[in-house]
Amino acid sequence: MVLLQPDPFLNELTSMFEQSTEKGTVWVTLKRSSLKSKVQRNKMTTAGTPIDYRCLIRATNGKKTISTSVGAKDHQRFQASYATILKAHMTALKKRERKDKKKAAGANKKEGVSNSSKRA
Repeated sequence: MVLLQPDPFLNELTSMFEQSTEKGTVWVTLKRSSLKSKVQRNKMTTAGTPIDYRCLIRATNGKKTISTSVGAKDHQRFQASYATILKAHMTALKKRERKDKKKAAGANKKEGVSNSSKRA
């Protein structure tokens, strides 16, 4: 597993998505991490030192695994870039047609009136 800076990670993630457009899958996992071992974390808590937690992001396509760590300061910018990449590469998802509730209710009332007038 390779720990990259956020920008190269996003570039590699884009290439993973492009390689798997025809066939394949990309898994992305996000979790909270301090990037320290359990022993180090226990020493820090007993000493009263605050633990700096970060967001650990891993991506894999089954053959290659990449990861990055994002702090609280960079989170907004990273999340915006990540969302843009996901929107660009989620082309296989079908967009559902949304009906306006007021229009749908009005159409149902009209159908009910027209059906009852046809029966009479």
